Amino acid sequence: MRFQPTQLVLSAAALGVAGIVFTHSYTAAVAADHTAFVASPEQQLTARQVSALLDRGHYSNIRFDESMGQKVLEMYFDRLDPNHTLFLQSDIDELTKKYGKTFAARLKKGDLSAAQDIFKRYTQRSNEYYNFANKFLTTKINLNRNDSVVLDREDAPRFKNNSQQRAYWERQLTLQVINLTLGQEEDKARDELYRKNPELTKGNDLILGEDRSPKEILLNRLKRQQEQLDRITSDEIMESVLNSATLTYDPHSNYYAPVQSVEMQVQSNLQLEGIGVSIRPYRKNPDYTQIVTLVDGGPAAKSGKVQPNDLILAVAKDGETLQDVVGWSTREVVALIRGKRGTDVTVKVKQPNSPDAAARTIVLTRDVIEQEDAGVSQRVVTVTPEGSNEQKRIGVLEIPSFYLNYQARRSGQDYRSVSIDTQNALKELNKQNIDGLVVDLRNNPGGSLDEVAKMLGLFIKEGPLVQIRDNRGNVQVYQDEDGGKQLYSGDMVVIVNKASASASEIFAAAVQDYGRGLVVGSTTTGKGSAQVQLDSLALGSATLTQRKFYRITGGSTQNKGVVPDVELVNIYEGAEFSERDQKNAMAWDTIKTSPYKPEGRFSSNTLATLNQQSKIRQTTNPQFVYLDTLNKVRNMEDDKKPVKLNISERRAHQKQVELRTLDAENARRKALGEKPYATWTEYQAAVEALFEERSRMKTDERPKLPENEAFVIEAAKIMLQAKDKK
Repeated sequence: MRFQPTQLVLSAAALGVAGIVFTHSYTAAVAADHTAFVASPEQQLTARQVSALLDRGHYSNIRFDESMGQKVLEMYFDRLDPNHTLFLQSDIDELTKKYGKTFAARLKKGDLSAAQDIFKRYTQRSNEYYNFANKFLTTKINLNRNDSVVLDREDAPRFKNNSQQRAYWERQLTLQVINLTLGQEEDKARDELYRKNPELTKGNDLILGEDRSPKEILLNRLKRQQEQLDRITSDEIMESVLNSATLTYDPHSNYYAPVQSVEMQVQSNLQLEGIGVSIRPYRKNPDYTQIVTLVDGGPAAKSGKVQPNDLILAVAKDGETLQDVVGWSTREVVALIRGKRGTDVTVKVKQPNSPDAAARTIVLTRDVIEQEDAGVSQRVVTVTPEGSNEQKRIGVLEIPSFYLNYQARRSGQDYRSVSIDTQNALKELNKQNIDGLVVDLRNNPGGSLDEVAKMLGLFIKEGPLVQIRDNRGNVQVYQDEDGGKQLYSGDMVVIVNKASASASEIFAAAVQDYGRGLVVGSTTTGKGSAQVQLDSLALGSATLTQRKFYRITGGSTQNKGVVPDVELVNIYEGAEFSERDQKNAMAWDTIKTSPYKPEGRFSSNTLATLNQQSKIRQTTNPQFVYLDTLNKVRNMEDDKKPVKLNISERRAHQKQVELRTLDAENARRKALGEKPYATWTEYQAAVEALFEERSRMKTDERPKLPENEAFVIEAAKIMLQAKDKK
């Protein structure tokens, strides 16, 4: 959706969407040697505008002075080289001495020459890496070394000299060859199983594995990366430094160069052609493209197979051979994914901290994405409370986002919104005499502030709902002003997880503060700020954090998030995408409580009992045991720890990961009376075939995944137990 300057952006992230159609290009010409860059008048004006906005308009009220300029310079270094493998410490020292004290003043004057000079050094170091890697990969590589390498160097010191740097490059490239070799071994075993047992594919035409050698794959990646570097434009350099400036203030203030700005506008039109995923370079390793959110109603979301946080490894257009896309820019990945409605695209993805052997190959049919297609859904499940034989009818509301079609509303047309759809859903559920309600906000990235306020009014009698504070200290309180009406007044529980953000956190916090219901799951994202969309820049656009929202009790959801009353298994354990994991995230703080009258209270003893009883059920529920085991398996992979450069040891480690994963799946199957899988390869083939089978079903016909449904059933049981203890 498109936000005008007066509208608050409450979603978790503002990112490009893979699969849309580009019709614009960068305004600046390509400069392969990056030495001929002279900022245009429009670029100079844009730099002055962004600097002024940060100096006087950001919520933090931190002046864009010399001290802040030095922090921006540090951020610029880290944005160009996040893993600390390209710039030497001597580069940082030299460039900081040269530009540190004047960096802010230069940007405020529209002078981008310092950014260009630094980028030129980055280009030099990058080409040194590519040249080294190309030469190294043409030699015989020892895959049975005794040393190790740490992949995640975000917090590590930069190298002091070339010899240290090149020694690391050699180890890092060796590990890539090892990992690709092991991944190909898994692919070949799976493909052979398909050939011998075609019934395992369940009639689906599944994509076969890569047939190039690991060295060929890496050399191709490096070639594309180097070509991409040579095509960098002056607008992109400007975007990099200005976005470094905004991100130094907080993670949600961003600058978008013209092509990115156009991308945002296309996204806002509510109709996108592609698969419907928001993507960005993976923060820990920008060679990978990370899926951040799924667009409601898009093929990816409807498939049930793509997950937030997935890394895209390869893409195949229209039945062609899978194309390795590690090292590609997000724009290049988008160009490969996009295509005509009704045509197929294949993506190969994996979760971070998982072996390549666990990658999933998924076929998606491109479509015109109406972002509101997959709006609020409702259903009824039957649950038997603990110690009872009587089945209870529990309503379930699944709310993917707090959506609102601003354009249709402004033009006076009929429009959809989450509050309207929720009213209709509640009316249907009320007719069915439900015994309680589960509101599922898992993976809900947020949306409209007006809509979340209207939504809360359906459940709460009256009173304040959320407080918004601006950078001048003014506090606005959103009130429920419907005269005490409640469309639903029964028992309720809200499910959240680490990917529940912004507006979904406002909803969960108000329900919790009023004692209107329980909040269960895992601690939310912690995105407690609101941005304005700025479209009046000379070039591109920006989002700027200008407000912060607070609970009616006075505590912010910023950084801290909403802590659930009852903890359930955290499927995102170890994943670093919450506010608490971001650089320069604003701190948690408090303001005055807004007077309100709680509708109920859950004592600390009651909550302790509910947690204890739920924990017991989770340790015996096959679905929760399975998910908890997967968390432990994922924790076996940690990029911050040294990895041995010995293919035999890596193969043994991978087999251990596979065995533990297979054991977890088979334990679940045995508990449910299902036949266990004989081998890891058979299991992987079955999962792939199942995903393909589900993708061919309509969304409302697709059975709920049992590991997802377990949260709904457990939430309902907690709610029914809490009712008995009131």
